[in-house]
Amino acid sequence: MNFTEINLSQLLDSHILPWSINILIALLIFVVGRLLIGWAHRLLGAVLARFNVEAILTEFIQQVVRVLLYVLLAIAILSQLGFDTTSLVAMLAAGSLAVGLALKDSLQNFAAGVLLIVLKPFKVGDFVEVAGVTGFVEKVMLFSTLLRTTDNREITIPNGPIYNATLTNYSARDTRRVDLLFGISYDSDLRKAKQILQDLITADERILAEPESLVAVSDLADSSVNFTVRFWVATDNYWPVRFDFIEKVKLAFDENGVEIPYPQMALHIQQPAEKA
Repeated sequence: MNFTEINLSQLLDSHILPWSINILIALLIFVVGRLLIGWAHRLLGAVLARFNVEAILTEFIQQVVRVLLYVLLAIAILSQLGFDTTSLVAMLAAGSLAVGLALKDSLQNFAAGVLLIVLKPFKVGDFVEVAGVTGFVEKVMLFSTLLRTTDNREITIPNGPIYNATLTNYSARDTRRVDLLFGISYDSDLRKAKQILQDLITADERILAEPESLVAVSDLADSSVNFTVRFWVATDNYWPVRFDFIEKVKLAFDENGVEIPYPQMALHIQQPAEKA
C-alpha cells in the first residue's frame, strides 16, 4: 500500500464517512421532524377546536408553534452536522428581546386582542361604545378591532385602548329600557296627559308587558310638569320604538289639547313712583 492509498483511507475514515453518516442522520431528522411537526399542527388544531377557541386565535397559535418547532428542528440538524449552536441560540434570544422592545405597543395590542377573543366582552354584530367611538363590531382581529358607525364609517381601533377602556355593549342583553321625559304646561289636564301616555304604551305591541312600564310625575319644573316614562323593548327594537313613541306623544297631546310648553321667563317692570 502506497502513501496515496494511506491518505485516502485515512481521509475516508476520518472525514468523509463520518460526514456522510451525519448528513444521512440530519436528513432523517429533517424528514421525521417535518412529519412530527405536521402531526403536532393537526393535533393542536383539534385540541383548540375542542375548547371552542376562535378560529383566528387557533390559526395564529398553530403558526407560532409551527415556527418554533421548525426553529428547534433547524438547531437539531445543525447540531447533528457538528455546528456549535450555542451562539446561534444566544443570537436568537438577543434578537427576540430586541424585537420585543421595538414592538412593545404592537405586543400590547396583540395581548389585548387575545384577551378580547378569549373573554368575548363583545362579538361581531354587537353595538358598542368604547374608546370614544360608538358603532357595530365588524371584525375582531389580533391587533385591532373594526367598528362600523351608524353613518356607515369604518373605524379601526387598536385592541390595547379597547381592553383598557370602559366598554358599553348595548347588544349584550335581549331587552333594553327606554327612558323618556315629557313636559306639559301647568294649565293642562294632568290626569288626561298621564292616561294618554299609558294608552300609547298599551297600544304598541313592541313594548313588553314585563317588566312593568312606568308613567309618573317626576318633577314640577319652572314652566312644566314633567312625566318620566319608562318601558322595556327587545334590544333590536330600541331605536324604532323610541322614535315612534316620541312622535305619537306629540300628535296625541295636540289632538287632546295637552300643551307642551316652551321655556318661559316672566319679566316684571316696576314703574318709578311719581313725585308729589
